[in-house]
Amino acid sequence: MARTRKAIVGRLASALGVSEIAGETWDDLEATLIQADLGVPTTAALIASLRERVKVDGLTRASQLQSALRAELAAMLDAPPAPLLEGSPAVMLIVGVNGSGKTTTAAKLGRYFVSRGQKVILAAADTFRAAAIDQLQIWGERLGLQVIAGGPNADPGAVVFDAVNAARARGATLVIADTAGRLHTKFNLMEELKKLRAVAGKASPGAPQAVLLVLDATTGQNALSQAKHFKDAVGVTGVVLTKLDGSAKGGMAFAVCHDLGLPIRFVGTGEGAEDIQPFEAGEFVDELLDTGRGGA
Repeated sequence: MARTRKAIVGRLASALGVSEIAGETWDDLEATLIQADLGVPTTAALIASLRERVKVDGLTRASQLQSALRAELAAMLDAPPAPLLEGSPAVMLIVGVNGSGKTTTAAKLGRYFVSRGQKVILAAADTFRAAAIDQLQIWGERLGLQVIAGGPNADPGAVVFDAVNAARARGATLVIADTAGRLHTKFNLMEELKKLRAVAGKASPGAPQAVLLVLDATTGQNALSQAKHFKDAVGVTGVVLTKLDGSAKGGMAFAVCHDLGLPIRFVGTGEGAEDIQPFEAGEFVDELLDTGRGGA
């Protein structure tokens, strides 16, 4: 969060100084939050909640808003725990636009769930991009994960179906399927993903148990329009934020949760296989508002 923190800490220190809460306090705070890429609707909701808290708690000093802001931001990101991935096998679809880090995320999640006792098979269902198949297979070799793949332009549904059958035969508990982010044909991407979701359900009752949308944090508010399309089409159950370490737009996480009602489940913070971790709202907010670090 260093880049996002650097972009807002100075402004926050100015807005939440030692003066009494006044009109300019709210104006400065609003400008700071929008600059951090929370977006206008999310910022407006946050300011409204803070105003109510000031009234109820009788706050008078701008400096008192710091803890209130932490609490409101954490509440905005808070979500129920992710459902258990149970099935025979369970299926997780990884969706998102090309360039968001989707294929790499699928491999990283494979490693993560293996480290927690799952036996994982990766399905290279982005068959419209030959490089994605190769990339996932390379990750599989590097991490010791089995990869089920077809040839370029193969039916992605068939790849997922084969992966589920392979998982069942080999005693695997989880299939993680990388999916297309763009098609070379004119066929609608969302229709293709709906079909893929249906195939997963036929191959394993109750599947997919999770549909994770990968969003590139560096794209900021532009990611919201992507998320809306995927959420409406394929029933996204959670979000993975990638490239958070290289972005000054980490505030878009709040817009994802507030505007779309989608929980953030994982964050990607680097290029290494281990650079993915479950999302913790409190830790995220503390990292964002750690005024002691400044731009460190």
